[in-house]
Amino acid sequence: MTQSYQKLEAIEVAFDDENLVANAGLLLVSTLASKLGLADVIADKVDLTGRVGGANPASKSLTLIHAMVAGASHIDHVDMLRSGASSKLLPFRVAAPSTLGTYLRSFTFGHVRQLDEVIEAELTKAWSFGMAPGDDPLIIDIDSTICEVSGYNKQGAAYGYTKKLGYHPILAVRSDTGEVLHCRMRKGSANTQRGTKRFVQELIPRCRRAGANGKITIRFDSGYQSEATLKELERLGISYTMAVHANAKGIKSLVEAIDSDSWTPIDYTENGEAQVAETTYKGRRLIIRRTHLIGDQAELFPNPTFGESSRISV
Repeated sequence: MTQSYQKLEAIEVAFDDENLVANAGLLLVSTLASKLGLADVIADKVDLTGRVGGANPASKSLTLIHAMVAGASHIDHVDMLRSGASSKLLPFRVAAPSTLGTYLRSFTFGHVRQLDEVIEAELTKAWSFGMAPGDDPLIIDIDSTICEVSGYNKQGAAYGYTKKLGYHPILAVRSDTGEVLHCRMRKGSANTQRGTKRFVQELIPRCRRAGANGKITIRFDSGYQSEATLKELERLGISYTMAVHANAKGIKSLVEAIDSDSWTPIDYTENGEAQVAETTYKGRRLIIRRTHLIGDQAELFPNPTFGESSRISV
């Protein structure tokens, strides 16, 4: 640490001891990557021949992966892997931030599809070590997130329903392990359900090829309500549960027509109670849950009626 007695702002802190290792937990990540043969898979499947900065995709990709695991959110943060003796312990050559910037700009959408092949190959290998669901049921949650960015020159960044500048990627996550099975980048202004049908068409065969032989169930929230997506799931023989808007056209009248004796109580939170009933909507099974608060909180709602939420399932 360099000190200045003139002003506090001039104090500079530097991690420069060659015998120290920052983010030593990355040894676990690099060990797993080595066991999965990640470097070899990237070198085999990612071909950026003729693209400026496209050489040595394995070491550059591994640098990015390890930096992100360590918490990097900007490309300059990659330097954390080059501090002290950290780079000497990693089984790849750590690339500089400027080199990685050129590398990332060398990608086209076709090259991104090559990374899809890398993901599937690694998923298959990881599952072959005993993580595959095999004949057991596999439950997958599909949802999207908002990745906020800074600056106005980010390709595809836009303002969406959150009023924040960023991207709106869609992800598929295995419910019991938290594994990300598939992902697709979308621009920030993309509608929630955009590309879901195609996303499912890619996700299901990937899981089957990787070792999911049993029943697959996919869960969606109401933002993905789409007749095209439902028909595709039915064509693929996939079970699903999808939330729908209780006040949507046709559904509200179905709920109102349910006989009072058809509602069945279910377990709910200690500060509320819930009931469910079943009917059909467009030939599909429709389950309605209605809830309301009880106890002290109930005073906020003098009319103790139930609020409904609906979910299509097959």
